[in-house]
Amino acid sequence: MAADDYRYIIVGGGLAGASAVEGIREKDANGPVLLIGEEKYPPYDRPPLSKKLWLGKKKVEEIFIHDAGFYEKNGVTLALGAGVTDVDASAKSVRSSDGKQYRFGKLLIATGGSPKRLPIPGGDAEGICYYRYLNDYLRMRDDAREGGSAVVVGGGFIGSEIAAALVANKVSVTMVFPEGYLCSRVFPESLGRAVQDDYRSRGVGILSGDRPVSFGKKGNGFLTVTEKGARLESDILIVGIGMAPAAALAEKAGLLTGDGIVVDEYLRTSNPDIYAAGDNAFFPYQALGRAMRVEHWDNALNQGKQAGRNMAGAAEAYTYMPYFFSDLFDFGYEAVGEVSAGLETFADWQKENDTGVIYYLKDGIVRGVMMCNVWDKVEAARELIRKGGWAAPETLRGAIR
Repeated sequence: MAADDYRYIIVGGGLAGASAVEGIREKDANGPVLLIGEEKYPPYDRPPLSKKLWLGKKKVEEIFIHDAGFYEKNGVTLALGAGVTDVDASAKSVRSSDGKQYRFGKLLIATGGSPKRLPIPGGDAEGICYYRYLNDYLRMRDDAREGGSAVVVGGGFIGSEIAAALVANKVSVTMVFPEGYLCSRVFPESLGRAVQDDYRSRGVGILSGDRPVSFGKKGNGFLTVTEKGARLESDILIVGIGMAPAAALAEKAGLLTGDGIVVDEYLRTSNPDIYAAGDNAFFPYQALGRAMRVEHWDNALNQGKQAGRNMAGAAEAYTYMPYFFSDLFDFGYEAVGEVSAGLETFADWQKENDTGVIYYLKDGIVRGVMMCNVWDKVEAARELIRKGGWAAPETLRGAIR
């Protein structure tokens, strides 16, 4: 096999890509593997970027998924700092941004996504942080000084976590988002407003139901002007409004795409030699009976590994039910399944809007469960969702404790 030929090529240097290496090696101990990553860093975990790194519970060197020896020991070539620009499905080759070309037997596209940007005047101004990567954390950590100020745009997971992290580091924070309350996509209104009140009690300025219309520089900082006329000066400006799945490579290769890269239950794309996993994979969620994307750490971990196993011949359907989690000051939760505020919800509180379990139902069937300050119950929640069947909301009281 020529030096530029690999049995397996993984495009994407995140958790899904690193996990795919583990999956491949469970089935094939020796096949040459190339992992191509656009960042200069080897694969690392993203959750600490908005949580534990800010709180001093982890150091940067502790977020890398494997130590340097792992890749050498497992016969993996790392090509970091240059992304892939083209995939030629018929020639089974990829080309990187530094002009190199590689041939593959099996290919995994695990490129995740990129942060959504605001198409407003000044939206691309130098210094604005569209938060997602390790370099973003390193830069913001340097700029977030005690007694300083920050505007955080976005009231979802990232915006809420970053705001809490900055406050913990004694930065004055103002949040701006168009929804009526924090995390409105997943929290029932009563919980979302209770969490929002907690943020206010900690000094966070909340401009809900508003949005930026322009960004500008003001001295060494920023000026944010909102739709309702607020003029916010800040030392730093962070935007966390979600991510767009990276599907451009798949589209250029002629693969089927939609809300991400369409894969089957084996995580194969419309080309049987090309797989996708992680934030950009639109896959059949077996337990829910529908196709969806899941942008969370646990899905990338397990889906990446399964894709690697299947690339190496396992032919196993991906049936895992990933969970996700967040910590917003003293309020933490774990959730599994379809957790959407658009569904009917039933809350079984031990302490209202603080400790308890929220059930998400559609047509009387439990589709998702969120455990609020209740721990080690994810598997019980999975079993409840798998069981299916109609349930009157009141009969769920005490179902998970």
